[in-house]
Amino acid sequence: MKKNILSFILLLFLAACNSNKKNSIKEVPDEVKKAIAESNTVYWQAFAKGDSSLFIERYAADACIMPPNTSAMCGITAAPAFYNVAYHQMGIRNGKFITTEIFPGNEEYVTENGLFELRDSTNKLINNGKYLVLWKKTNKGWQMFRDCFSSNNPLPNTK
Repeated sequence: MKKNILSFILLLFLAACNSNKKNSIKEVPDEVKKAIAESNTVYWQAFAKGDSSLFIERYAADACIMPPNTSAMCGITAAPAFYNVAYHQMGIRNGKFITTEIFPGNEEYVTENGLFELRDSTNKLINNGKYLVLWKKTNKGWQMFRDCFSSNNPLPNTK
């Protein structure tokens, strides 16, 4: 009898854990996924067209861009400053984001994880790596709020 009661309690416990797990997993709405994909497409159009305004519009006014090997760039001047370096100094003219995951947050935030490629005007691969973007829902739609990325390539020799 005791064995049956303990088995029953264990079954109830496992069922409750399984039930909570299913209820706690939220799906990212398709319209959010679509908005992120569209924004990522426009991001690369900014480089192909040489139009910094397209790039700047991807970021929230209070965004931070966190490139590797340097300080974070935050606020309204971050996106124009970063675009200037990427376009004029690095020579980026095209690229690709490959979204691997989008994690749900709440109504205001979601997180995107993925891979990137950077290309020059001859379509030569300049760099590739991984990224993590915290997206924020603003009055202008979904915009990048925190953008962190790093290369998959070793640092050049700095001797």
